[in-house]
Amino acid sequence: MLSRLVLGLGPTAADLLDAISDDRGDLTVVTQDEHRAETLRADGINVLEADQTDPSVLADLDVHPESVIVASEDPERNADAATAARDCFPDVFLLAYAGRGATADQRDRLDSVADRLVTPESVVTDYVTQSVGDEGTRARQLHQVLRDIDDHLAVVTHDNPDPDAIASAVALGALAERADCEVTICYYGEISHQENRAFVNLLEFDLRNLDADSPDELDAFDAFALVDHSRAGVNDQLPPETPIDIVIDHHPPRVPIEARFVDLRSGVGATSTLLVDYLQRFNIDIPTTIATGLLFGIQVDTKDFRREVAAADFEAAAHLVTNADMATLQRIEDPSVSPETLSVIGRAIANREQEGSVLLTGVGEISDRDALAQAADRLLDLEGVQATMVYGVVDGTIYASARARGADIDLGEALRDAFGQIGSAGGHADMAGAQIDLGMITVDDREESLEEIVRSIVSDRFLDAIQSRSHRLLGRVYARSDYDVAAFTESTALRRDSGDTITTAGDTPAGSSDDTATDWNSDVLFLEDGDEDGGDEPEQADDAAEPPDDESEQADDTPETLVEPDDSEPS
Repeated sequence: MLSRLVLGLGPTAADLLDAISDDRGDLTVVTQDEHRAETLRADGINVLEADQTDPSVLADLDVHPESVIVASEDPERNADAATAARDCFPDVFLLAYAGRGATADQRDRLDSVADRLVTPESVVTDYVTQSVGDEGTRARQLHQVLRDIDDHLAVVTHDNPDPDAIASAVALGALAERADCEVTICYYGEISHQENRAFVNLLEFDLRNLDADSPDELDAFDAFALVDHSRAGVNDQLPPETPIDIVIDHHPPRVPIEARFVDLRSGVGATSTLLVDYLQRFNIDIPTTIATGLLFGIQVDTKDFRREVAAADFEAAAHLVTNADMATLQRIEDPSVSPETLSVIGRAIANREQEGSVLLTGVGEISDRDALAQAADRLLDLEGVQATMVYGVVDGTIYASARARGADIDLGEALRDAFGQIGSAGGHADMAGAQIDLGMITVDDREESLEEIVRSIVSDRFLDAIQSRSHRLLGRVYARSDYDVAAFTESTALRRDSGDTITTAGDTPAGSSDDTATDWNSDVLFLEDGDEDGGDEPEQADDAAEPPDDESEQADDTPETLVEPDDSEPS
């Protein structure tokens, strides 16, 4: 148990004791203030009424503190107490408060023995900086916008939300309720990943599943806030013209964002980290369920603090961990796995094809897109594999989920290059997804099954995109300083008959006079239900999202029209 010793008890020390009231540990206070001593004893604190500057008093204490706090309002007594404490406890952490009106000599004495010296001026400066700096200004602006909302606020996550999006939405909802807003947390799509279902159910988050075919239900809302994505109609199914009041996201935007309040900070690993910052600035005691949700959101989006993590993510997690329910968090992280997920992973392993260090596999038609992301993660563990892509078909749409080891491959950019013109794609450097409507597939007259056609299109375009960037993305995969681009291109080229040509608008050389070239967007072959083996299913409903739409590592690989990054994979 943490052991602390407090010498002197001015107002500053009293405020400090109030701040640590939930984590006092083994606390002892030495003070000559009889009234304050009685008050502390009533709170169950061990108090000794004695002179805190007397070395003999400190030597006789039956305590072995890990830290000592000197905090009366008298600078001279603080200097004497700090000197005595350092002599008596030479190895402890010593925090000393200078007190008001301390002379230069008194401050020097304190500074010579204390590990940390706090002055009244520094306290005021820290507070003012926090209040008027960029972060403080943002907090005030957010509060003003929340207060200006007439009544009902819809906080909308991206489609098929992951833990980061859900937790961020719930936290923003709590802030809005304090500003007297009626709040509904909304999402489109589904929460299908087993971890995400456990996350929502165990923490009892109240979410509303919106229906894109019933736009009238949006009439109930007076304002809209977006979390973990930044544009209406992009990675959510809101009408694109929906006026947005608040946007909070940690993904860098690809176009200007319009809203009354916009906070886009890509320097952190999760949107949940930004919400923790606001909760702290508003001095809100974070409820256990919200703290647990935000902690899990940060953990998932940073892949257990190993991906795109910043100091702010660690600081936010440290702030949350004291209030979080770790037992519930453990239950969320160990959910049961569905039989279909295991089946999809098995098919992904059986159907895998490896080109150089890139592994691709199709799993056929499935109903649970989350399984794609989990399969892509599992296959990345194979020896010699630096990147994986698993794809499948759901209801006439090809979904792809990709993963990479390290930062040598920028999957988000590669998938945008490969599928951006025929579908939607995007994500992070090591986690991304894509979504392609089967109706956008155009082929020459060939006697190939739909499954073979899908395989050729998805695999060829993905490998072509990587090859075009091989000098920048895959140069370190083979750990060779004399990396040969041409050698890699040859090694990853698909072996196919010369007659198996699939042409797209992007495949035809500029100025080509070949009239047989087919344009993906003008000559569309709509494949009917019942056509042979349709293809493979997608990853979690959010892998293919547009610029980073951190659909945190879990159930969230589904792209949008402009797809935002895909962070949302399960662990």
